[in-house]
Amino acid sequence: MPYDLNSTLWPNREDVFFRDHTFIPLRQTGPHCVSTTLAMLTGTSPETFQGTVNTQDPRSWSAALAPWDMQLAYCPTDARKLKFYLEDLLSVDDLFTLSYYASEDAREILQDPDPHGWVTGSHIVLLHRDTILDPASGKATLVLLHECLERHTKRIFRVVERGHPSCL
Repeated sequence: MPYDLNSTLWPNREDVFFRDHTFIPLRQTGPHCVSTTLAMLTGTSPETFQGTVNTQDPRSWSAALAPWDMQLAYCPTDARKLKFYLEDLLSVDDLFTLSYYASEDAREILQDPDPHGWVTGSHIVLLHRDTILDPASGKATLVLLHECLERHTKRIFRVVERGHPSCL
């Protein structure tokens, strides 16, 4: 069928990459959610990635993870709220980055950018199995209790092993 209203985030449930890993939440200092999220994935410090990744270019994030034998893989998404992906995310039961718009106002998300290119803020967290590791708080929270579920999706990536055919 060429038009599928219910495309899944990942093509199968057999792929397991980081289900049994342990990740430690870190709290970001300043506007560094991307570098702090990458640090949580690699067990390093956020400074490892600051100045080397473009916060608006996930390809640079994926390349930065390669020395740790990790990369990011694209998941098909749109701007619906993250809660509409929850069942699919939990059924995969592994490791994802979830990026979402900070604004709760869909009109703000869809507005034209200002003269500097700014539209609205966003944030990135890790989802490991059923737990959100949020660099804003530095805490691990069950996904069902996290505010991200009510926010509109910016990006979802699955964290995969380096060299996976779906890597960015």
